[in-house]
Amino acid sequence: MKNTNNKIITFLLLAAIMGACKKYEQFPVDKVTGNYVFDPLDSAGVNAQNFLYSVYAIVKNGHNRVGGDYLDAASDDAVSSKTGTGVAITLISTNAVTSFNFPGSENLWEGTNLSQPPGATGPPESFWAGIRNANIVINNIGVVPVKGGLPNGTTTAQVWRSEARFLRAYFYFELVRRYGGVPLMGDKVYNIADNLDLPRSSFADCISYIVKECDAIKDSLITAPVADADNYRATKGAAMALKAKTLLLAASPLFNGGNIDNGNPLTGYTNFDVNRWTLAAQAAKDVIDLNTYSLDPSFTDVFLTQNNSERIFIRPGSNTTSIETNNGPVGFQAGGTGNTSPTQELVDAFPMKNGLPVTDPASGYLASDPYSVLSDAKRDPRFNATILYNGAHWLNSTMQTYEGGISKPNSTLQQTVSGFYMRKFMGAFEDASTYSNHSSDWIILRYAEVLLAYAEARNEAEAAPQADVYQQLYAIRARAGIDPGAGGNYGLTPNMTQAAMRAVIQNEWRIEFAFEEHRFFDLRRWKLAQTVLNKPRTGVSIVKNGGDYTYNPVTLLNTVFQERQYLYPIPYNETAKNPNMKQNPGW
Repeated sequence: MKNTNNKIITFLLLAAIMGACKKYEQFPVDKVTGNYVFDPLDSAGVNAQNFLYSVYAIVKNGHNRVGGDYLDAASDDAVSSKTGTGVAITLISTNAVTSFNFPGSENLWEGTNLSQPPGATGPPESFWAGIRNANIVINNIGVVPVKGGLPNGTTTAQVWRSEARFLRAYFYFELVRRYGGVPLMGDKVYNIADNLDLPRSSFADCISYIVKECDAIKDSLITAPVADADNYRATKGAAMALKAKTLLLAASPLFNGGNIDNGNPLTGYTNFDVNRWTLAAQAAKDVIDLNTYSLDPSFTDVFLTQNNSERIFIRPGSNTTSIETNNGPVGFQAGGTGNTSPTQELVDAFPMKNGLPVTDPASGYLASDPYSVLSDAKRDPRFNATILYNGAHWLNSTMQTYEGGISKPNSTLQQTVSGFYMRKFMGAFEDASTYSNHSSDWIILRYAEVLLAYAEARNEAEAAPQADVYQQLYAIRARAGIDPGAGGNYGLTPNMTQAAMRAVIQNEWRIEFAFEEHRFFDLRRWKLAQTVLNKPRTGVSIVKNGGDYTYNPVTLLNTVFQERQYLYPIPYNETAKNPNMKQNPGW
């Protein structure tokens, strides 16, 4: 594996060592003078580059990020296997959060490590800290006489400045999709003595700002493919993909005509404009036309093989078995606590290998063999790459998630509550006896997302889906391993209506990007959460009778979703100390 060359990981390790040696703090924003970090005599730019690494380190790794769970366990794709009160992801799912107590691991406004108290380790968690630190780079990097640059004449210092601007735009994007309009700070680095009673900018202004930043910096960033040591860095393609993602969010129903507070410019546009879909489609097409990225031939390798052609922007992780330790099935010597319990709803979303949904009588699906363990008609290969189910091959054994089975012993041991375990992101351990280290990088932007964004935006911009909409779905389904079929339609119905294609695209987002922090936000931006997330989440209780199984549906969690939950609450502390900081509706 090549993660040993990853500079963010190296920086974090070195920072801990240097902190122990009392040379200086890990993140020298307030502890080290600026002319030390941004030294006009440092032609190698070592200190400035280390500071830039620290801004990259504020980007989140999504694996078991929210109190030990995946964020999508607060969607309809999974529930937490943890029991008891105070499980962060369950609090979000059941509307048991307020502006006072929103879980810190998903409270990216305040974070839980903002002030870096004495003895604290790791980067600050607030994205406002990320924006401030990015501004420090933007304002000061020009004095560093670092050598080198790009063939187009962009100096290395200018490249680093553009990387900081990209990170700032990314932090803003993550805040905007959670909170709506937020204060736009410009390039100013605010200090405690400054007037901090800033108002929120409108949603429209925030989207415009992010898009303009991406346009301004794209030609002063490095271009993919990049060297192994640079696999974490922002590239031209990353800036363009972030622009497309931002415009897709802006065009989506929640913000484009579906504003939850009619006429409030902080919570979305105050009108509908179909041209927003056209802009999103064009931005995605611009990434496609780079001819830089392609779908990796193997769906599982996308997450395990570093520097593959599908990755656009990542948050690097260590070589580790932590994903398996946290999410692997119980009952094996290799270990695993099964934190994530996928739902029956997610399982049913995967079609058969012929591309037809399991509800289609022609699909070959058998209720008596729902996971196609014995049947000749198999499920979409992404199902096997995403879910561990009863009868699946794992650790040179067969999964037993029936009642009393080795992976569902019904003891006090934490275990699946749904009858399923998460398989995605784990190594190829089907025939292994134990787990071994592998990459745990978190992919923030990948090429399949660009293709689906283009398909969705094009479908919404036209009266009926055009051929290029179908082509993106064909490409994604072909890579997944779905059979093309006699007509080469990969199980899709020709000449669909816009509404029918919309449903197909939305399901494709779900199964392609399960557990990648898409479903949680997709249900919101499509303004479907009030319908979908007010239904119980279900699983299965499997009873073994000799060689036969009975599959009994069970309710796992009664979730609650109110209209106010489409946006997060501004933390109470912010609204209390700043009279200009307006709270989101309902909070």
